[in-house]
Amino acid sequence: MAYDDYKYMPRLGRKEAVGMDELVSQFIRDMKLSSGLNKQRVYAAWDRVTGAAPYTLSKTFGKGVLYVTLSSSVIRSQLYFQRKEIAGRINAALAEDELFTGEAAGFVKSVILK
Repeated sequence: MAYDDYKYMPRLGRKEAVGMDELVSQFIRDMKLSSGLNKQRVYAAWDRVTGAAPYTLSKTFGKGVLYVTLSSSVIRSQLYFQRKEIAGRINAALAEDELFTGEAAGFVKSVILK
């Protein structure tokens, strides 16, 4: 570009400072990453709430239902009777999570153990 071309370019003015938390939230919305991140937050909450991460083979989440495959039948039977409580504790953990976007109350409606 020649020097004359630069004088016709618009000047960038100073704008108000924006916090990183707002920038990250805006980036997540603009890139449509919230549903994938929410799933990852649910999976992390399962690991924290139950402590069954070493025995968890796979986790799938969709339409409010968390499907978990466990390698230990003993752990599965112990967690089976706590499914409603686990769903409530996962929702409570999501409500405290700053990166979770959406309504945490009732996000995980039920837990299915395989």
